[in-house]
Amino acid sequence: MHRLVLLVSTLLGLYGAAIAAYPLDGAERTGIMRLDGGRLVQQGKARGLQLPPGALLNTDQIQLNLLSRSDLQLPEPDADFTAEVVKLLGEHHGEWGIAVLDLSDSDHPVYAEHHADHRFNPGSVGKLVAAMALFKTLADLYPDENARMQLLRSTEVVADDFINYDDHDVPFVNSKNRLYYRPLRVGDRNNLWSYLDWMLSPSSNAAASTVMEQLLLLRRFGPAYPASPEQAAAFWHDTPRSTLGGLLSTSINDALVASGLSADGLWQGKFFTQYGQRRVPGGRSYATPRELLRFLLHMEQGKVIDPFSSLAIKRLIYMTEKRIRYAASPALKDAALYFKSGSLYSCKQEPGFKCGKYKGNVVNRLSSVAIVEWPAGNPKLFYLVAVTSNVLKENAAVAQQTLATRLHRLLQRRHLSGGLED
Repeated sequence: MHRLVLLVSTLLGLYGAAIAAYPLDGAERTGIMRLDGGRLVQQGKARGLQLPPGALLNTDQIQLNLLSRSDLQLPEPDADFTAEVVKLLGEHHGEWGIAVLDLSDSDHPVYAEHHADHRFNPGSVGKLVAAMALFKTLADLYPDENARMQLLRSTEVVADDFINYDDHDVPFVNSKNRLYYRPLRVGDRNNLWSYLDWMLSPSSNAAASTVMEQLLLLRRFGPAYPASPEQAAAFWHDTPRSTLGGLLSTSINDALVASGLSADGLWQGKFFTQYGQRRVPGGRSYATPRELLRFLLHMEQGKVIDPFSSLAIKRLIYMTEKRIRYAASPALKDAALYFKSGSLYSCKQEPGFKCGKYKGNVVNRLSSVAIVEWPAGNPKLFYLVAVTSNVLKENAAVAQQTLATRLHRLLQRRHLSGGLED
C-alpha cells in the first residue's frame, strides 16, 4: 500500500493573500484599514493589481436584491435548464454537484440542480457559517444596528494561541498606507471587522478561529463583551471542554434556525486551527449544493439573520482583489462577484503522477459559491451558483474557472437576444 502523503488543504487562494473582499471605499465605515491601501493602488498611487471593472463598486452600490421577494423559494428544477447545466460539466459529471438559480428574469426564476443533496466537506466555505453565527449573536444582544456597527468597528481583538497553526498571508498597512502581506502572529491587533475580513477574504484559518473564539466570548459575556484579558483567560481555563463544544454547537444551530436554513444540509462543526480544535471539541463540517444555494438566496432576501447581517456578509464577500478558481473566469471581469471557495485535497505516491494543489489523486474536493451580477452596476444577468467537484488528478481550479465561463455564456444565450456580449 502506498504511503499517504499529507497534502490536505483548506485554502481559499492559490497564494496566501491572493484575494480580498469588501468595497474599497469602506475603510472609514468599518475600520478595515487595508482598504485604503487597495484604493491607492487603483488610483495609481501605489504598486499593485489593477482591478477589473466589476470589482469597483462603492459600498452603497452593493445592496440586497430580493428584499421585496421574501416569499421566493427554490423552484422545482427545470428539466431543460438542468440538462444544459449538466452538459457543461463534461464526462466527469458524476463527480460534480451543482445548484444554479437564474434570477435574471425576476418574475420567472429558473432553477437547475445536479447531485444537489450530496453532502461534502465544504472546507473554507464553512467560514460563512462562522460569520453568520457571530452576526446572530450580535443581533440578539444589540437590536440597534448602529450599536452593532460600533462594536464591530471599535472592539480591538488581539491574536492569541487560537491562531495556531496557519500560514495564510493576510493584508496589513504600513505607515505609508501601503499594503504588505504575512501570516497572523500572536499579539497582532485589529478590530473585529478586520478579523471578519481576513477570515472571508484571504480565508485565513487563523482569523476564522479568532472570530469563533470571539463568538464564544460574546455568548459568554453578552453586553459585558469585550472581556478583559483576565476574564477571558479565566473563561477558557474554567469552562469544561464539553461545555465549550456545546456552546459552539448551539451558536451554529441558532444561526441556521434564525436564517431558515437546515442543519441537515449545512453545518460547521469545528474550529479552523489545530489549537482551536484542541480547546473546543467539535464534529463534522458538511454542506450540500442546494443548502448553500439557499444560503445565498436567503442572504439576498435579508433572511440570513436579518437585513443588516445579510448585507454585511454580502459586502464582506464582494471581491476586490485578484480573482481565482471559479471567479477567475474572464467572462466575469465586468461582473460584480460575491464569492467564497474552499479546497480539500490529498495524495498518495503514484508512478508518473505529480500531485499539487487542486490536483489530488485520493481526494480533490473544490467547492465554491458565487453571486453574479453582470455587468456590475446595471446587471442584465443575476444568478446564484453553488458547486462542488471531486475529479481526481484534474486541476480543479482550472475546471471550475472553465465551468464559470460556460455557465455565463449559457445564461447570455438564454437572455440576450442580441447574442453574446463581452
